[in-house]
Amino acid sequence: MEKKNINIRECDALIEKFEQVIKSPVTKKASVYYTGVDLGTACIVLAVMNENYEPIAGAYQYADVVKDGMIVDYIGAVRIVRQMKEKLEEELGTELLYAAAAIPPGTDTLDGGAIKNVVEAAGFELTNLLDEPTAANEVLGIKNGAVVDIGGGTTGISILKDGKVIHVVDEPTGGTHFSLVVAGSYKMKFEEAEIYKRNPKHHKELLPTLKPVIEKVASIIKQHCEGYDVSEIYLVGGTCCLEGIEAVVEKYVGIPTYKPGNPMFVTPLGIAKSCTQQIMD
Repeated sequence: MEKKNINIRECDALIEKFEQVIKSPVTKKASVYYTGVDLGTACIVLAVMNENYEPIAGAYQYADVVKDGMIVDYIGAVRIVRQMKEKLEEELGTELLYAAAAIPPGTDTLDGGAIKNVVEAAGFELTNLLDEPTAANEVLGIKNGAVVDIGGGTTGISILKDGKVIHVVDEPTGGTHFSLVVAGSYKMKFEEAEIYKRNPKHHKELLPTLKPVIEKVASIIKQHCEGYDVSEIYLVGGTCCLEGIEAVVEKYVGIPTYKPGNPMFVTPLGIAKSCTQQIMD
């Protein structure tokens, strides 16, 4: 049973709305459309919001154009984002102009330009580029605590005090490492392990096998929380869909740990909420 607090309840309500509009987009004309583009290691997500920053459409697609938070297939990334954009435009009957995107913390000098180029090459005007845990907090609204975004390749951590980010870091451990453990334990190919790991039916069975790598992630979280007054930890990112991961992290770190019902959609929704009409230079 997942623990709930007010932040998680509000977050879950937004995610549930987003899951609904992925299936049935809101076609009522909006005065402006804001899109969040989340280029994940395992999954690319586009979230569209109206002028009131309410979810009205969305799409996601599993892909392998990003490795460890870095774009490795630029052409493939552009193609996928452009196709998803065109699909959403057809559903909404409008052109999507403005988009925001996010990067793993501390990689702006390495990959910020590549993300910007992908988004623009797909036909968007980029209006914001922020780090992933900070984007997630646009949805969570944490004032004091840590937001931990466990993606496919990396774990990003933002520590907040009085609503402001005071420490941010990205470490190279994530869902890819989970899949490698599953592949080795079950004698599967990596691609098969990825698919097997995503199925919620296998989560209880997989948890003991994955506990050591979860504790590795937890050790990273604990290390970066030391020296800061962190009273709560919030887990987001596709890897956190694994049932029971929050209990393992909480036990290891010793800090109350929460996660939304579907942590995969927190960051893309936060990216969309960060989108404006002010085009970046």
